[in-house]
Amino acid sequence: MLAHSRLYAGLLWSLLLLALIAPWIGLYPVLGMRMMCFALFACAFNLLAGYAGLISFGHAALFGGAGYLTGLALTTWGWPTPLGILTGVATALLIGLVMGLLAVRRSGIYFSMITLALAQIVYFYALQAHFTGGEDGLQGIPRGTLFGLPLQSDRVMYYLVLAVFVASWWFMRRVVNSPFGQVLQAVRENEPRAISLGYRVNRYKLGVFLISAGFAGLAGAMKAVVMGFETLTDVHWSTSGLVILMTLVGGLGTDLGPILGAVIITVLEEKMGTISRFLVHATGVDWFHQLNDSVSMVIGAIFVLCVLLFRRGIVGELQARWIAGK
Repeated sequence: MLAHSRLYAGLLWSLLLLALIAPWIGLYPVLGMRMMCFALFACAFNLLAGYAGLISFGHAALFGGAGYLTGLALTTWGWPTPLGILTGVATALLIGLVMGLLAVRRSGIYFSMITLALAQIVYFYALQAHFTGGEDGLQGIPRGTLFGLPLQSDRVMYYLVLAVFVASWWFMRRVVNSPFGQVLQAVRENEPRAISLGYRVNRYKLGVFLISAGFAGLAGAMKAVVMGFETLTDVHWSTSGLVILMTLVGGLGTDLGPILGAVIITVLEEKMGTISRFLVHATGVDWFHQLNDSVSMVIGAIFVLCVLLFRRGIVGELQARWIAGK
């Protein structure tokens, strides 16, 4: 057990070191920031689904809603960047509160469909509202400064996003390992038994929903600042499906699974052209050129392979095999 803990701690420190030096060894900082924003989004979803057993189909409303309000605060109201990001988080918490109050009274597919329906309301509002730019999106979101540091520099912004991501991941891990997190896992495993023990289950569900909403909003707010724009894609139901896919591919209910899943899916979306050209060069098969126009097909194929070969996700399966081999 001690050896396992030391190995895990060594892995975490190695990953942190790799993230710190990544911009200096070839990683494009904007791609790295996008991966971390989606990794934080996936971790927020995993907190809700992996440890509380609540599958939300509406997390895009929290992610995109925070991005829109952050963009509005920075472009129209002229607020400083930290306050704009906090505005986005507050917006996600407000949406999450309304969504949670209505959804936690139900479970299973009924919970999921309520979150989807409420998220669609947010989507259609974003489509018609004047400040969102409609189908054109919200453009020209400034990065501003933080304590005098120019966030226009991609590397400065990268390390800010990395610091926020690491702190958020650590906090969510503490939540999972706290008494609150243990009750959530008890509710996931056997809700009637938790009720019989005197726990007010709906309060715990609402609590974890709000925590998840806050971090999903933080991810959306940071993405809006990093990319400089916000579009309807971020509030569309497909983004909710994407974060579910990231979490399942990496490993639902694991610490590092959502991060790995987010990295894999983001790299495929951004670098499919480069990957297809590499495969053509390595194999001499021209058919691989078609993959550049078939990102969804590739992602779907990876999901099918994970379902067939890694039922617990990549990280979850590796953990299970590690424990079985001890």
